[in-house]
Amino acid sequence: MTATDIRNETSVPVSSPLAHRWSPRSLDGAHVLSAEDLTALGEAARWAPSAMNLQPTRFIVARRGTDTFAKIAESLAGFNQVWAPRASALVVALAETERDGRPVRWAEYDLGQAVAHLTIEAADRGLVTHQMGGFDVDQLRSVFRIDAALTPVTVIAVGRYDPAADIDEAVRERDLEPRTRRDLDDLTLILDI
Repeated sequence: MTATDIRNETSVPVSSPLAHRWSPRSLDGAHVLSAEDLTALGEAARWAPSAMNLQPTRFIVARRGTDTFAKIAESLAGFNQVWAPRASALVVALAETERDGRPVRWAEYDLGQAVAHLTIEAADRGLVTHQMGGFDVDQLRSVFRIDAALTPVTVIAVGRYDPAADIDEAVRERDLEPRTRRDLDDLTLILDI
């Protein structure tokens, strides 16, 4: 089974990368992310919508086997340290929440747009991503000397899904849980059509 064998249940058909996107933790620890794939993910993030075209997004990108990857992996919270080191790459997504001494109110929204575009590009390329909130912000700030104007928001594991991965059983069980979402009606506050 590959990542593209998974199909999200939607009320109407949606584009293929959206229909197949998911966030498993069972990753192929030998998969090497190509330079082209990595560049394409960056391009997808770069061309995401941005309020006033400020583009208040930054990324720390590291392939497995590098010192930067190890430093990011060390910042992860307990359960994430069990599976995330198998990722082909780890990406720290940062929002530029201040510019020229003034707050950038929509920075985290714009970062979310960029990460969403990166995620969909990954799905289109047969890759999977898993976003994590469980990491030590202060540790990342210290290790990478991150400016106070930048806020680490998430760490993204990028790789290839491997259902046969030699992983912790708790990780495998979480990947096999039924995938659910709230009903579309629950997301709509006012529908005037």
